Parts: sequence; C-alpha cells; structure tokens
Amino acid sequence: MNKKNQQVPLDWHRADIVAALHKRGWSLRGLSVHHGYKTPTALNNALDRKWPKGQKIIADAIGIPPEEIWPSRYGSDFTHSFAHVHK
Repeated sequence: MNKKNQQVPLDWHRADIVAALHKRGWSLRGLSVHHGYKTPTALNNALDRKWPKGQKIIADAIGIPPEEIWPSRYGSDFTHSFAHVHK
C-alpha cells in the first residue's frame, strides 16, 4: 500500500475526550486539581499540544492508552517512553 492510500488514525476530538472524562466522573479542572496543578486548567494544554505527562493523566482517568486518544503524537509502533506501561 502506498502512502497515498494509507489511512492515518485521527486523534479524538476534544469534546469526545471531555465526554469520556465526564463518564468516568472527572472534569479536566477536577483532574488538574487532583494531580496538584496550581492552575486548574493545566490539563487543557494536553488537548491542544503534545504533553506526554498530561496525556497520560487524562488517558489513565479514561482507562485507555494515550496512544489510542492521540495516535498522531505517537509512532505507529507506540514507541513513546511510557507506552510500555499499557501492554
């Protein structure tokens, strides 16, 4: 298959991430405060830009690997430094 025909997995939409958190009893604000961030909106940054620590916190709260939420931020073989945790 050539690159033109390969499908690139899409990152979750931010509304889907927020909804998944709410289904688990969390908000981004609540999760930020729970993890000791001085700014209650700190974890919002992980929705807009690559931030492995924030992505892992959010993914753990949802209960799935961060590579599934943000596939564009990880290699196709999920070689990121903490990806091994979710085997």
